[in-house]
Amino acid sequence: MKPLLLTLLTAALLTGATGVTAQSLRIAYADPVSSLDPQLNNHAGDRSLALHVWESLLDRRDDKNLPGLAESWKAIDATTWEFKIRQGVKWQDGQPFTADDLVFSLERARNVPGSVAPYSSSLRTVESVSAPDPYTLRVKTTVPNPLLVQNIDSVYIVSRHIGAKSSTEDYNSGKAVIGTGPYRLVSYAQGDRTLFERNKDYWGTQPLWDTVDYRFIANPASRTAALLAGDVDVIDKVSPQDVKKLQATPSVKVFAYPGLRALLIQPSFRPGPNEFVRDNQGRPLAENPLRDVRVRQALSLAINRKAIVERILQNTVTEANQWMPADTFGYNTDVKNIANDPAQAKKLLAEAGFPDGFQLTVHVPGDRYPLAPESMQAVAQFWARIGIKVDLQVVPWSVYAARANKNEYAVTVIAWGNGTGEAGYGLLNVLASADPSKGQGSSNWGRYSNPQVDRDLELSSAEFDEAKREAILRDSVQRVSDDVGILPLFHYQNIWAARKGLRVDPLVSDRTTASMVTEEK
Repeated sequence: MKPLLLTLLTAALLTGATGVTAQSLRIAYADPVSSLDPQLNNHAGDRSLALHVWESLLDRRDDKNLPGLAESWKAIDATTWEFKIRQGVKWQDGQPFTADDLVFSLERARNVPGSVAPYSSSLRTVESVSAPDPYTLRVKTTVPNPLLVQNIDSVYIVSRHIGAKSSTEDYNSGKAVIGTGPYRLVSYAQGDRTLFERNKDYWGTQPLWDTVDYRFIANPASRTAALLAGDVDVIDKVSPQDVKKLQATPSVKVFAYPGLRALLIQPSFRPGPNEFVRDNQGRPLAENPLRDVRVRQALSLAINRKAIVERILQNTVTEANQWMPADTFGYNTDVKNIANDPAQAKKLLAEAGFPDGFQLTVHVPGDRYPLAPESMQAVAQFWARIGIKVDLQVVPWSVYAARANKNEYAVTVIAWGNGTGEAGYGLLNVLASADPSKGQGSSNWGRYSNPQVDRDLELSSAEFDEAKREAILRDSVQRVSDDVGILPLFHYQNIWAARKGLRVDPLVSDRTTASMVTEEK
């Protein structure tokens, strides 16, 4: 069956003269989807789409873990966890769900071919998984891991009877998309839309919506226009430029919540020459100047973050001085907002041997992070004032992700979502030395490496005392700040807008799924 043809036929059935029925929901979302394989890439768009069909061991919220496919869990000893699995759950093809599916899923998620954002970091401490009976899962870890539950919960669960004979291509075709979740896949057209229908045999509470039209619209202005025209019912990642207009529109309601996602600049720490770092005559430099902490300090001090927050993001974000927002687990109150000091920045560049600056090519994805290109254009102007001549390259995410992951660029930008609600998640994925064999540093695109930070990760990952673990994380925040391992810019809010009569309540981080949307009473 051809996905696009089925999409068009199904859309015709779902819409009437007004384009909507009482039982259908139309969502326009911003994050691109790389695959229907729920274990291929840990990308925001992939995860949001997957939430309709697939489930995890737990029903995760930003501040707590709730029963999901596992009804209960406990640590048997320092390195053994036991999960009691919910009985009566069935896959959407009618086959029973058992602990053996969990064993298969956790083994598969370690190494899915073609992944550029693997789930291996979530399973880095897992030594083995076993199913002593159909409704018990045991997980042995190599070291004590107090965050095992949060880590393992990030992995979506696929079945053995389908997954063992399926490739990522089989998931993308829809053939292998047989989950346990509240919705079934009807059709998928990559880069366009996905259609879902209610899973009438779902084990949990039946979803409100009979059908869901999940539509990808990358351009924020186009998403807003679609909402105002009545073409969709909900949009996510509302552009800061449109918030006031939508708030003043009687037929629309805006829902804004504090977010966990931070926009971070990652300098490359690759030694030797880099084609994207040149002297003022355009010749490659023999050594990468970004490896010098004085240069990184200069780049950070040159940025007027307050101006970016106020003028570009129109105060819909908060200024960042570390990867976690204030009042979260591991946030270090001793780390203050980074001063804007061009004079000191110039002095540091001179001390590092670049009194006249140098040329730098900066890469940013143009179709993923809200107003990231515009923000980086402002950063480029601030850097120009201290002698750093920037060529800003806006790249499609499909190209950007692969090259950034290989540390091919000189400066990359990532909007990191701290999905577990604590600083250890970013420490593990963005700041720990990149080492696939240890499942760490999977999004450390610049290859930052600090042995003390790696030690912080090791200590915090094994510390069950929350106060002690938080102290370790706070110390690591200070270490990364002193080292300028990353240049944090701002923390996003999560902003949705919906037609009048609907309400949007966040589930976890900045995911967007039909289950978040209810009718106002």
